[in-house]
Amino acid sequence: MPLDRRDGWSLLLIGVLAALTRFIGLGHPVSGGTPIFDEKHYVPQAWDIVRSWDHLLIGGIESNPGYGLVVHPPLAKQIIALAEFIFGYSPWGWRAMAAFFGTGVVIATMLLARELTQSWNVGAFAGLLATFDGVLLVSSRFGMLDIFQVFFITTAAWMLARDHRHMRSRMHTAWQSLADASPQQLWPSPFGPRFGVRWWRFGAGLLLGGALAVKWSGLYYIAFFGLFCVFGDLIIRRRYGVARPYSAVWLRDIPAALASLVLVPVLVYLWTWRAWFASETAVYRHAATDGTIEDDSWLQALPDTVASWLYYHQSVLEFHATLTTSGGHDHPWDSKPWAWLAGVRPILYYSNTELACPLGGSDNGCREMLFLFGTPAIWWFIVPGLLWALWAVLVRKERAFGWPLVGFAAGFVPWLAAYDRQMYFFYAAAFIPFVIALYAIILGGLAHRGRYLRWRLLTRLAGRELTAGSVVVIVYLATVVAMFVYFSPILYGLPIPDGWYHSMMWLPSWT
Repeated sequence: MPLDRRDGWSLLLIGVLAALTRFIGLGHPVSGGTPIFDEKHYVPQAWDIVRSWDHLLIGGIESNPGYGLVVHPPLAKQIIALAEFIFGYSPWGWRAMAAFFGTGVVIATMLLARELTQSWNVGAFAGLLATFDGVLLVSSRFGMLDIFQVFFITTAAWMLARDHRHMRSRMHTAWQSLADASPQQLWPSPFGPRFGVRWWRFGAGLLLGGALAVKWSGLYYIAFFGLFCVFGDLIIRRRYGVARPYSAVWLRDIPAALASLVLVPVLVYLWTWRAWFASETAVYRHAATDGTIEDDSWLQALPDTVASWLYYHQSVLEFHATLTTSGGHDHPWDSKPWAWLAGVRPILYYSNTELACPLGGSDNGCREMLFLFGTPAIWWFIVPGLLWALWAVLVRKERAFGWPLVGFAAGFVPWLAAYDRQMYFFYAAAFIPFVIALYAIILGGLAHRGRYLRWRLLTRLAGRELTAGSVVVIVYLATVVAMFVYFSPILYGLPIPDGWYHSMMWLPSWT
């Protein structure tokens, strides 16, 4: 079903609402006029890019003299640098691109949910939940890396879902036109037809390259999405009577998928390093010739530039591999993946506890606290929602839940294998759009279920009779919005009395 007026209005209105929640008060808070939390790493790196930007198309480099080694690929800092170039080294310069991409995450989540169900209602549900989730909000308001990767991942999933629907439509049209023919007559080759150039999948490859060029964890999504895409091709070939579907997948689909979803992302990743290759002063740019790489290293067999670039990557890999709990690295806001499933360990980004109450009236004073904090009405239902989706896929064969489950798995399962590594709650930002899409599908199925409630007040408010399921959906969405408003002081860093702050700390692990 093509997008219609209802889709357009819902995308416009929810997009504007998402932008307002992300851009309002974007300059607050700061730490004595400087960035807060991990902005202190990435914002100066982006400013290095601005200051060293001497070629329009190549850009600048991240010198990062305070830390010696830049441990993430350059793309996100290059994006932040675009806003810093316009607004200067200021809070708006640090955060404007994050807010812009964060608004895009809401729209991409809507499009994904809409594509999976062909329902504008489900897309609107997903957009509202994404707008009022605390993790996506806070990630969109600070000059850090994760929101850029979340945008690339979510948009890539939408494109791959569109690609699957497009290929299934093409196969169905061909099959329908020759419905009376046998499979052998319909498909002259036992491997079925060639699918040809798939531009939606190619676009997804570009976006997955962007995800990889923000953080190496983008590799997980390339692997999971690529396998699921090929699995979708197998389903299509089997459904429409291809004689040898498994051989067809190996001979025709996997090579093409590797080109679009592996080769293209690698090329995008290499492209984002163009400033490093063009520079003479980038980190480890001459490691092969300045004595940094030992003479007996295997890297010395490679060309100097390639050896230096790979040595840089080897050093970054060593940094991440040794950032473990058992290795003595400790952080007060460290959290493991199982804690993400209920949002029980947020992260404190900013704290100002010596603040006079602006309106008075509090004997204990006021404070400003800002957490990366998930709206409880969203995060506390992750496990039940996943179990429902698994049951729906395995028992009821509801394929709409496929992409949400795969997206969640790509953002969660790999971290279980690396549980000893130091981890933080902001890693979970990558999978929450898929959980929200999953919720939206559930709400869409629930909306018209149950008997009609003939309550006079309810009928007057709604203008028509509502089913019990519709009332449940409305109550749930209202609860999400109400919780967002209630917890907004610790999502925006607003000054509040100490008593109000303590009343919001429902769990000991939140403090």
